[in-house]
Amino acid sequence: MSGRTALIVGATGLVGGHCLKRLLAEDQYAHVVAITRRELGVRHDKLVQIEVDFDRLRDHREDLVADDVYCCLGSTIRKAGSHRRFREIDYGYNLAVAQGAQLGGAKQILLVSSVGASPKSRTFYLQVKGELEAAISVLPYRAHHVFRPSMLLGKRAESRPLESVGMALFRAVSFSMVGTLRRFRSVRAEDVARAMVAAALEGKPGSHIYWHPDILSLSAHR
Repeated sequence: MSGRTALIVGATGLVGGHCLKRLLAEDQYAHVVAITRRELGVRHDKLVQIEVDFDRLRDHREDLVADDVYCCLGSTIRKAGSHRRFREIDYGYNLAVAQGAQLGGAKQILLVSSVGASPKSRTFYLQVKGELEAAISVLPYRAHHVFRPSMLLGKRAESRPLESVGMALFRAVSFSMVGTLRRFRSVRAEDVARAMVAAALEGKPGSHIYWHPDILSLSAHR
């Protein structure tokens, strides 16, 4: 598997940032292409950064060439500014990258989603996540890997006071989440990134969904 190329979108985010570090440190990847909206501030011999206007992603189809695609791009409704804009980012941009990379020859896609994601969810955020999962699942990739973490633990570039409170609460109650409730336990963003890279390098064909226990199991291999 030496000489592989990874393409990542969302490398400035919490999971994406950790994922980028893992990819650059992984010997089995010779090249890492980061599609971004702004300068990453990272320098590495493997790294190729391509700054794009995601609304004009079709102009960059020739850049969406890789073996494995890591979709880590995400926002919040508050940060996006509206439900419409949130859908454009979380659904539209990720799907456009997934479609373009598949046409460019990519064989595996790895998507960060959310626990509770479903097109039938009454929660708009989870509905959009579920719709994205469904749209990507029908693309002719050899392997689809969907990661459904609950509360993500880690230090973000931007301040989110309410999320910090949520992290503390999730840590306090996580021990009581057993059985099927284990999937709702908080998880470190770094572990999600480790699990994504592990799943890609394992290379199992087919469609796979990973919850909290699966993420921890996979991350232990990297």
